[in-house]
Amino acid sequence: MNAPFFSVVVCSIDQWKFTQVSKNFEHLLAGFPHEIIGIHDARSLCEGYNRGLRRARGDIVIFSHDDVIFLDERFAEKIGERMQSWDLLGFAGASRLVYPAWFGASEHLHGAVCHWSRLYADRLQLMIYGAKDWPVTGGIEVMDGLCMIARREVAAAVGFDDDTFDGWHLYDCDFSFAAHLAGYKIGVCCDIPYIHASASVQSTDSSFTAADYQKYAKRFIRKYEQQRQISLDNLRSAPGTSCFVNDHMSLVKLWTEDVFRRATVAIDRRHVKETP
Repeated sequence: MNAPFFSVVVCSIDQWKFTQVSKNFEHLLAGFPHEIIGIHDARSLCEGYNRGLRRARGDIVIFSHDDVIFLDERFAEKIGERMQSWDLLGFAGASRLVYPAWFGASEHLHGAVCHWSRLYADRLQLMIYGAKDWPVTGGIEVMDGLCMIARREVAAAVGFDDDTFDGWHLYDCDFSFAAHLAGYKIGVCCDIPYIHASASVQSTDSSFTAADYQKYAKRFIRKYEQQRQISLDNLRSAPGTSCFVNDHMSLVKLWTEDVFRRATVAIDRRHVKETP
């Protein structure tokens, strides 16, 4: 096949972060035609991503946060091959949307996220939610927006709802759920190690309990009330399993199919035990 053209769209107001994420993608996409589009004055993530999408020339569009680092040298090869059969890919998500955030679906979560630990400043925390299928788990309805990868025609057809979501919350849930409702094939990649260089949002002091999030959550619920019963009362704790590592190389060595398979079995057993 011909090498795909990648467009990377990053909204960032931090020049250092933008430089670092650009270097990472330049390395990952070396040997493939690509462009990196920086949006440095976005009014919201939806508005910024829409603007970047209009500028994008690539067959494959990567919408990425400015604090994500991918550690797989075969990133471009894997994504290029997979986008021949998938419409939208991410790295963590849920196969059932019941709460206006991807991580509120308990046993329906898939993929993994690696953050800096809140408990240990010098350690990374890998949270595995499960890998029902390897290397890509399908049937996804909603995903984490740390990095979403779409065929350009799919992204253009779905678009980002910058009227409803004119802030910084739920742009990702809205985009991925709208794609799901439109019948597109959505999956999460389980075999590509990465670091989202922020602390986990799943905590008691999370911004997801703040008034600003609540405002957009209510908008999300109203938008999809005819398609799905979604409620702020439906939040269930994520049954993922986590471990701590000291450095990037340790993370890469740990990020294997065997580890993910074992974690998935443990998560499933725990869920069955906790379900009355």
